[in-house]
Amino acid sequence: MKPNTPVERLYNGIIKENPTFVLMLGMCPTLAVTTSAMNGLGMGLTTMVILAMSNLIISMLRKIIPDGVRVPAFIVIVATFVTLVEFLLKAYIPSLNASLGIYIPLIVVNCIILGRAEAYASKNGMIASLFDGIGMGLGFTVGLTSIGIVRELIGAGEIFGAQILPASYEPVSIFVMAPGAFFVLATLTAIQNKVKINMAKKGKDVSKIQSGCNSDCASCAAKCGSAKE
Repeated sequence: MKPNTPVERLYNGIIKENPTFVLMLGMCPTLAVTTSAMNGLGMGLTTMVILAMSNLIISMLRKIIPDGVRVPAFIVIVATFVTLVEFLLKAYIPSLNASLGIYIPLIVVNCIILGRAEAYASKNGMIASLFDGIGMGLGFTVGLTSIGIVRELIGAGEIFGAQILPASYEPVSIFVMAPGAFFVLATLTAIQNKVKINMAKKGKDVSKIQSGCNSDCASCAAKCGSAKE
């Protein structure tokens, strides 16, 4: 798979460098809003839109923004899109906006968005950066939705508000509380680690899990960021 192509960027964000299960980024919203599958899906898609558009604009302006003020500039760009998305949610999906609450404005300082801006969008072209944002956003969405599905199913017997388990099922309420988020995250992360170990045993290269330069950063002699396109 060629590096920096749209397909490679999508695969990278969803599988190879999934923000939730591989890079372990964005843990605050991951643990806080995944009490239901709908909340996880809504938060993930909201973050994806902001991440994709921020990456696109930052990549477009990467040769104009001075290095000395790049982080404040990134924050201003991200905050602009967060504000727009928050207004749209309030206008068209007020129930989701109420459920996510303070975690929508906090997307401004989400380490996934600022991390991709610094590590990828500020060093690569617009199309690659756009799909990097979409891929990372989809990976985040998959992570949050998966955790939300497990927590909602065990904690309420439902998925997306629809009753799945029989009425006789006694919900395990701890799974819709804070400790349940840790339990589910740990279990799902352990599963993906097991898959990774099995792949390694079959001779597949799983070492290149880093931040977007498509090489093993631990043994890389290149100075990433020393040049821009």
